[in-house]
Amino acid sequence: MAPSTAFMEPDNLLTPKEKNKLRKPVVEKMRRDRINSSIEQLKLLLEKEFQRHQPNSKLEKADILEVAVSYLKQQSQLQVKSSFHKSSQFDFREGYSRCLQEAFHFLSLHKVRTETQTKLLSHFQK
Repeated sequence: MAPSTAFMEPDNLLTPKEKNKLRKPVVEKMRRDRINSSIEQLKLLLEKEFQRHQPNSKLEKADILEVAVSYLKQQSQLQVKSSFHKSSQFDFREGYSRCLQEAFHFLSLHKVRTETQTKLLSHFQK
């Protein structure tokens, strides 16, 4: 049986439209493979999270994506809270420092120093 020429056409005999038709399934398979690979990587990265949400169930791709989104939202909220907490601590320290400077400045304006003023100034300098 001789090989059929219909299936063995050289690339130069195909029109651009025909080339695209042949290439489309290959490109689509590569795209699906990339998606599946990324979902599998998410599953591995969030394994502990899956155990917490759905301990003994088979995960579908949609489940993996939902848990990943939920986890990222949770991490984002924690980060916002953490930065707010750090900002509050910084504001408190800044305010405390400013208050200390004002008190020190006020106490050092008076020429006559009482024992209390001296103790306060000594304490502030520490």
